[in-house]
Amino acid sequence: METNSGAYRLFDTQAQLIAGFIHDIRRGKVAGELPGAGHAGIGCDLLDHADVERLFARVAVDYGRRDVLVDNVGMTSAERFDVRSIDSIRQELDLNLLSPLVTTRLAIPLLRASGDARVITTVSLGGIFPLGETPIYTASKFGLRGAMLAIGLDLEAKGILVGSVLPSATDTRMLRQEAVDGGNAMQFQDKPQQPADVVVAVVSLLDRPRLEAYPLAGESLLVRLAMLAPNLLPKVFPLFRKRGERGMARYLEDLRRRGLARQVGGRWELVEER
Repeated sequence: METNSGAYRLFDTQAQLIAGFIHDIRRGKVAGELPGAGHAGIGCDLLDHADVERLFARVAVDYGRRDVLVDNVGMTSAERFDVRSIDSIRQELDLNLLSPLVTTRLAIPLLRASGDARVITTVSLGGIFPLGETPIYTASKFGLRGAMLAIGLDLEAKGILVGSVLPSATDTRMLRQEAVDGGNAMQFQDKPQQPADVVVAVVSLLDRPRLEAYPLAGESLLVRLAMLAPNLLPKVFPLFRKRGERGMARYLEDLRRRGLARQVGGRWELVEER
């Protein structure tokens, strides 16, 4: 038994090393595709505070300051609240809510060394509008939105401008996974936007600093109007659910056409990109 246990541990270590090597290649590829020179792809575990500190220590040695910090991280689950494990709830809150706050806090010394520091956080329209199928995601984004508004008010007088981007459904791997898992259909009222649309909103915050930006202004207006009377939501949701389900079905077919998803035994699954 001891031999088998040791073998399992060795296999797990090898798997982690291989995964780390693949991530290093991807980070290097992204850095190499950026315009200009001097870019580097550095990895760390956002749930490990010491690892984040080591990353910023390396940035301090190599560059001496940080002009822009973009907090762009998130996860969700199609598993319903009444059957989720407590550990999975804590993990989602730790990643979506705590890790951007801790990362921003640890970056403060480097941001203060900049003459024009910015912090931009990807929140979500889920930080305004409750998503019944994904309450932990909703909780994390509601909290993150409020925290970043407050941090923005606090840090502006200290020379650090803070803003958030609140996108709706965006065609990322997370959304694809949620679709194949049969997650929240309400977010498929329209065709998901592309990551490039969110990037435009991020860049707009660099050019014109403000507390919040919305990639799709029309959707954000509808969401904010809906939240003026939250008690009406149980009556309104059924009116949009069927449309969302049809939209999710169209999105899955689009993923199939693009070679990103397939049906196996009547169930959808992602085809991993190489």
